[in-house]
Amino acid sequence: MGGAPGAAVTGAPKGALGGLTSRTLTAARHGPTGTLLRVAAMAIAAVGAAWIHRANDPGVLCPLRAITQIPCPLCGGTTVFIELGSGRPAQAVLANPVALTGAIGVAVAPLGVAGRWWALQPRTRAWVLGTALVGSELWQLARLGLPWV
Repeated sequence: MGGAPGAAVTGAPKGALGGLTSRTLTAARHGPTGTLLRVAAMAIAAVGAAWIHRANDPGVLCPLRAITQIPCPLCGGTTVFIELGSGRPAQAVLANPVALTGAIGVAVAPLGVAGRWWALQPRTRAWVLGTALVGSELWQLARLGLPWV
C-alpha cells in the first residue's frame, strides 16, 4: 500500500472530482474546517427535513413507538432537526436534548473533543452513554406521556 501519507484511499475516483472529494473528506476529519463542513451538512439536512415535513408529514417514524406506543430514547431525534431547520431552537432542545447534544458532539469532534471522549476508560464511556439513554427515555415518557395511563 505505498503512496504518500494522507494519500487518497485505494479505489477512490481519479481526476479533478476525485481529488476534490478526497481533500473535502480529509478536511472533514480535522480542525475548524471539519467542523464547518459538518455543521453545513447538518444545516442542509435540517432545512431539507423541515421542508419535507412541511410538504408531507410522514407521521411517527420510530418503529418502536409506532408499534407499541412506547417512545424509545432516540424518539424526537428527527424532530430536533426539523425544528432546527424551521428556525425553532427552543423546540429542538425540548424534543430531545440528548439527540441534540450528540449532534453537537459529532459536529465539534474535529476540534479535539473526540480525542477526549476516546481517552476515557471504556467503563466510563458506557456509564455516560447509559445514563444519557436512561435520562432520554425518561424525558420522552414525560414529553409524550405514558401510553398506558
